[in-house]
Amino acid sequence: MHNPAGVIYGRLPGYRLSDRGREMAATTARAIADLPVTRLVASPLLRTQQSAQPIAEIFDLEVEPDERVIESANRFEGRVSAGAALFSEPRDWPLFRNPLVPTWGEPYRAIVERMRQAILEVFATTESGDAVIVSHQLPIWMVHRSVQGKPLPHDPRHRRCALSSVTTFERRDGRIVETAYADPAAPLAAVDRGAT
Repeated sequence: MHNPAGVIYGRLPGYRLSDRGREMAATTARAIADLPVTRLVASPLLRTQQSAQPIAEIFDLEVEPDERVIESANRFEGRVSAGAALFSEPRDWPLFRNPLVPTWGEPYRAIVERMRQAILEVFATTESGDAVIVSHQLPIWMVHRSVQGKPLPHDPRHRRCALSSVTTFERRDGRIVETAYADPAAPLAAVDRGAT
């Protein structure tokens, strides 16, 4: 995404992919072109719908919007995240009282629950082939940490979930299991300053 000001865009409408973002999405779509993809689900936000479009074109699929895989809610949407800007307003300090929840946004546990519901439903209702779900960094990372049995609170600077990356999950014995991670668009090296 083109976000030179470093705005936390969260669920705000109208944030489009930059030219590089579209190139990254197309690169990832080409990287999975040999898979038997039969279903495509995406967050309803514009940037994820645009990220899903190259996949839809390659596999001749409709993009199914699903609110459960949307970006996390964040009380700082629309604000600049550069440097210590978020900590500069004393009126905001109470929002940082518990980073383990976190108290400035949607609780980590709630993100995991809605994502798990969406993933398990896609597993249960996809008759054959693979399904692709286009979501956002924090929701994907929360599923990753949950299925790995890791604590949900984390340092966002150390997330292994790059733009246009692919985290693969399978259903085994009714559980969600992570089986692979790939970053086919890594050579394009985009910077996402608005991630939450």
